[in-house]
Amino acid sequence: MSDLDAPREFAFELALCAHLEATTEWVLSRQLGAAVERPGRRIVDVVGVVPGPEFDERTRITADAIPARAVESDVGVGEAVPRVRAVRESDRLHDVAVDAAVDVGFFETDRRKGREYVRQTARYPDGWFDRLVGIENKPDLGAPGDLGRQLRIDISLGLFDTVVLATESHVTRAHLNRIPQEVGVWRFDPATDSKTVVREPTPLATDAGGVELVAEEPLETAVAVVDAEAKARARRRIAERAYGKGWRTYDFPACAHAEPTVDGRPYCTQFDRVVDPSRVCGGDCDARVPASAPDVDVDALRDGRTPWERDPPGVRRRQSGLDRFR
Repeated sequence: MSDLDAPREFAFELALCAHLEATTEWVLSRQLGAAVERPGRRIVDVVGVVPGPEFDERTRITADAIPARAVESDVGVGEAVPRVRAVRESDRLHDVAVDAAVDVGFFETDRRKGREYVRQTARYPDGWFDRLVGIENKPDLGAPGDLGRQLRIDISLGLFDTVVLATESHVTRAHLNRIPQEVGVWRFDPATDSKTVVREPTPLATDAGGVELVAEEPLETAVAVVDAEAKARARRRIAERAYGKGWRTYDFPACAHAEPTVDGRPYCTQFDRVVDPSRVCGGDCDARVPASAPDVDVDALRDGRTPWERDPPGVRRRQSGLDRFR
């Protein structure tokens, strides 16, 4: 994607997120790593997490992402285990992950006779999400860039239950023939906030192994075969990251022309459009008028418009009489 394409794609992406937030019950996030061996090699534009039967149990725990290493560890909700032993005997759990899990309320610790113990505050609800939808945005199909390669990676790896291409362009049969047949196609018009399903996506085998493209050279392509267990861990990581991150991840510019839309997008009154503050609102903008950045409570917007809960009750608990053992 070139710098010239970036502002249009950014505005398109935010408009689509706002539309999906208003028309679905999905938990939405943007720009997430979506691979297993090298998560940063494939960045998906938008991820939709479809709530599952245990979603309410997940919302009770924390509004933040729960560290994957904490979920995958042997630390449970029953008897607390010594922190040193839990870290030493696990090939996944690190001290940093323990601290992060405590910070978000998924782990709790206590001290007994000078020794620190750790346990989960609640059982992790594996069924909190039902499906993952991966969405690749390409407003202009006349400038596809790496679109074909990106979609082939998604299909061959199969981390998402369905993969969709969203575009503003008129979609021709020639376009469809160049897109993997498993990929669904949406035509979305940000100006009218309307979405047309051009082709439904084909469900992918997320519970089976997959193939990940890890490197490409002119005469050689390196791949990794990913088993179902590794894919399951990656899917949980993506879902947790999406839950904690959301899609309003930008800062509003400190400019008199900055004004939020009702759904929390950064709008410029001078240029009459949604802008990407990180790219176009710096000192190089001749129209910039220094002022306080708009006071936008993006968490309140998300809480009021989605199933995500900003201030969950939490599940920390305290054993009666625990002080006797300290």
